[in-house]
Amino acid sequence: MEKFPKYFLSIFILVIYTNLQAQVNCNAMVGEKCKKACEIFNRPSSQGSRESQENLDEALSLCPTFSDIYVEKSVPYLKRGDFIEWKKLIDKAVELDPKSHLGYRGWCKFQFLRDYKGAIADLEALEKLYQDGYLGYSTNGDYELHIAKALCYSALGQKEKAISIFEDQLAKTDHIVGFYDYYQLGVAYFDLGKYDQALENFEKQSRYNNFAENIYYKSKVAKIRNKDYLDLKMMALKSYDEGKTMNDGYTHHLNKVYRIQMEEL
Repeated sequence: MEKFPKYFLSIFILVIYTNLQAQVNCNAMVGEKCKKACEIFNRPSSQGSRESQENLDEALSLCPTFSDIYVEKSVPYLKRGDFIEWKKLIDKAVELDPKSHLGYRGWCKFQFLRDYKGAIADLEALEKLYQDGYLGYSTNGDYELHIAKALCYSALGQKEKAISIFEDQLAKTDHIVGFYDYYQLGVAYFDLGKYDQALENFEKQSRYNNFAENIYYKSKVAKIRNKDYLDLKMMALKSYDEGKTMNDGYTHHLNKVYRIQMEEL
């Protein structure tokens, strides 16, 4: 039987996780009030709606130590850009259960706030809690959280440190390669002028998941080396027009490239 690429397995697992994570096993709750709060929390409702927030408030009045409630209440504020209110709620969730929520808060600091130092602090705090090394994945399923930490260091200009984290994580036999792992490592090498290593990782990325930005960077390497790059440039533009790009429903990916940049190469 033909095997799925690792990144497809990653997304399959994460889709299942995402669909189930809002539901809590109420039998695991301690105390009748908290069990009742859990049942209210599990009621089906549209996230961010008045009904949903009222349900969460009712659950919170019964069990104020139920950390998942604060997370669920925070999400609509995050999506609407009300980061002050989001932070109040998510900080309370982390205070109550850091092991469950530090990774989520750290990722959101990276993805939405571009607070790279704050994200690193959360992810490194999480590492101390998980001695087995497994941290989980970003909320959108694109990156394992060690890779997310590497992205933060890369964004801060600490390319060598970022590369070390990338390579350590990618060398792990149990690491499931994400959609953009090798591309991001390749860009870090490119920014240091290490074009052999950059191209090597762009080629690896092509075997997992090829997309316009990755092809564009290959064309940049070719141009720097005074080689024919126009075919790659046109391929990048074609892929871009076909929608084969880095996508996120709420924000823009780090190292995303736009069509105008490809045209100007």
